[in-house]
Amino acid sequence: MTALLLPSNRDEAWRWSDVSALPEIAARQGLGTIPEALPWIDCALPGPRLLFVDGRFVAERSDPGVVAVGPAGVDPGGHALGRLAGREGWRLRLGRDHAPQGLVQIVHVASGGADHLAAEIVLDEDAQASVVETFVGDGWANRLSGIILFRGARLMLARRVLAAAGFVSLTDRATVGEGASLVATALAGGGADTRLDATIRLAGEGAYAEAGGALLARARQRHDANLVVAHDLPSGMSRQVWRSVASDRAACSVAARVEVARAAQKTDAAQSLKGLLLDRGATINAKPELEIFADDVKCAHGATVGELDRDALFYLRSRGVPEAEAKALLTRAFVADALARIGEEAVREAFEADAEDWFLNPSPLAREGGARREAVGG
Repeated sequence: MTALLLPSNRDEAWRWSDVSALPEIAARQGLGTIPEALPWIDCALPGPRLLFVDGRFVAERSDPGVVAVGPAGVDPGGHALGRLAGREGWRLRLGRDHAPQGLVQIVHVASGGADHLAAEIVLDEDAQASVVETFVGDGWANRLSGIILFRGARLMLARRVLAAAGFVSLTDRATVGEGASLVATALAGGGADTRLDATIRLAGEGAYAEAGGALLARARQRHDANLVVAHDLPSGMSRQVWRSVASDRAACSVAARVEVARAAQKTDAAQSLKGLLLDRGATINAKPELEIFADDVKCAHGATVGELDRDALFYLRSRGVPEAEAKALLTRAFVADALARIGEEAVREAFEADAEDWFLNPSPLAREGGARREAVGG
């Protein structure tokens, strides 16, 4: 087996990531097990559904519709994990003014080993689509996605990482054309570690991009998000909203950058990175960056890290709300604006329910990790 060439935390872009477990996972063989219940989102208008198990398409449990399965031409741009994805995967290509019937859903199941998959989304002028990807299981799911939006196209892209253990790495390369819109939201709410990378290029005048999500970590989990939004032409607008919650000895890290080229006058960009520490042993890293070469722009960034409001917690407790539920209510309110960007109501409600389940029901893995630390006096 060829040795994995993985980055180290001596590389600035990877200093908060821990990929040391990946070689061991990559050496395993996936079992190919399909769960009895799959996390499809029920909506008024069902659309294409694709199931991948260990990176392999399961045709008998899928209804791909307008989505094609096969080679996907995506350039990883030299990304250390993205380059492993290869060319096989799925493609969504829509013609001018076209929209698929209903919500496009893709469920990825990992069953112990490592799998790599590419995806390609190309929307022609004024086409629109809403895509949801869900990750479950235990293993290493590595994904590379290429996105091209032509003039006036609109894409809503939502990912939820509910994997019980292992590692999920997502690498996105997106180009947004004139007047086009990309809204990408991620929820990391399972027991797996994650590495979320995205480069979004606003390559058309008046292009719009919104990216962010909620990172929820406990035990010794690590979530690491790295996002670059590059404004190339005038009148572009971007928003980056990330909310991180860490308990026990977990760590959440977000590095978000806005690049404004000299030609990108009238740019409007904003970043909001906020972290919530539920325990003193947890870690939140936030690194907002602005790189501006134009002189007629409106750009802002902010980063805060804090704990739950003790007065608000006391108020809820005094009204008879149990402590665990009170903490869950306050934490849910903290992450709500990161998930509010999801346009499809059924999708937004599903993501909010997943987040609430994380607040109220620690995973068995997290409980086990907490018990081990208490046993050794950690």
